[in-house]
Amino acid sequence: MAIQTDTGVTLARLSTVDANFRESLDALLAWEGVSGGEVQRRVDDIIAAVRAQGDAALIETSNRFDRLSVTHMNELTLSKVRLRQAFDGLPQEQRDALAHAAERIRVYHEHQKPESWHYTESDGTLLGQQVMPLDRAGIYVPGGKAAYPSSVLMNAIPARVAGVREIIMVVPTPDGVLNDLVLAAAHLAGVDQVFTIGGAQAVAALAYGTETVPRVDKIVGPGNIYVATAKRAVFGQVGIDMIAGPSEILVITDGGTDPDWLAMDLFSQAEHDEDAQAILIGWEQPHIDAVAEAIERLLPEMEREAIIRQSLSSRGALILCQDREEAIELINRIAPEHLELSVDKPEAWLSGIRHAGAIFMGRHTAEALGDYCAGPNHVLPTSGTARFSSPLGVYDFQKRSSLIQCSAQGASRLGRTASILARGESLMAHARSAENRIDE
Repeated sequence: MAIQTDTGVTLARLSTVDANFRESLDALLAWEGVSGGEVQRRVDDIIAAVRAQGDAALIETSNRFDRLSVTHMNELTLSKVRLRQAFDGLPQEQRDALAHAAERIRVYHEHQKPESWHYTESDGTLLGQQVMPLDRAGIYVPGGKAAYPSSVLMNAIPARVAGVREIIMVVPTPDGVLNDLVLAAAHLAGVDQVFTIGGAQAVAALAYGTETVPRVDKIVGPGNIYVATAKRAVFGQVGIDMIAGPSEILVITDGGTDPDWLAMDLFSQAEHDEDAQAILIGWEQPHIDAVAEAIERLLPEMEREAIIRQSLSSRGALILCQDREEAIELINRIAPEHLELSVDKPEAWLSGIRHAGAIFMGRHTAEALGDYCAGPNHVLPTSGTARFSSPLGVYDFQKRSSLIQCSAQGASRLGRTASILARGESLMAHARSAENRIDE
């Protein structure tokens, strides 16, 4: 069922006892993150142009899509000096806030660093794993409807903590407008080079390299449908973090949190864009009604009211369930990007939650804190992919090599086993290679 409020929000109201609840929930959650057809053809053309023409294609596409009039890549390149100037030029309050957030993100990700390890068996054979950083990472930072300095920190700092040698950032600047907060964040995060390019052309440049833009080993960071489609197209040539869909929040309420707080928590993700998804689940009908009233009352105050209204109308919902156990089932079915447990004793819920990108525990833990400065990464799996994916982290900027060193005794012992298995697979060179090390 959907209700029309005075503010013009047509908000879905679902109940788990409805006969068609499962079908309604499936329809609400449905999302295809990457378009086919015309978008794919345009992206393929752009990638082909960048591969064939290099810098010339970047200049042409930047002029065309970002309404620029540049003639040389120098005009699309920012120096470290420019990044430092952006930081120094900010009001002290903003410098302090960026620095505080950057330090918290760094400290958190330091805890993620895996170590190389090895062990030696009784016959002297050594086995282990060597962890090494990527040589070069590419960071895509959106520059369309809004600028996101927080995305710079969340993408670049884990790369720096991982030990990546060089971090390349790309950010579109429509109409030539630079955002000093974004550039200041790049300075704080230790970004090495910044190119003011965006879209599929920026992804292609990072994946294949041009005369000016160096080729990277992995591309991370969110973008629009063209960026997502391009990342999928170049995967294999380079690594990617994920194909990100619209932002999502799932709020679980036991009826004890201020309805105004919860309404604003839903707004905080709905304001990202019209396709964002904000869902609330609870088992106290009067409380859900109070949240609905708060949404209607508070929405006209929002600067991004039109975007929030469209997001809630097209993909938002208030869901009445029977109890906590049913709420946990729904959490795991939805596998949300952001999960707010606005309940008493949220830690008691954790053992039952299998699928969620980030879990915000307790009434005072607004999801917005995680977006900026709590410390954990805000680049999270969307569209149900938390079933098999994890937040961006240090491990995304490292790779692992297996270590194997056989002693003479170990080679002889393992050779016998390998010989039998290789002959069973009719791979005779494998068998004889192993047998050469057998001590008769």
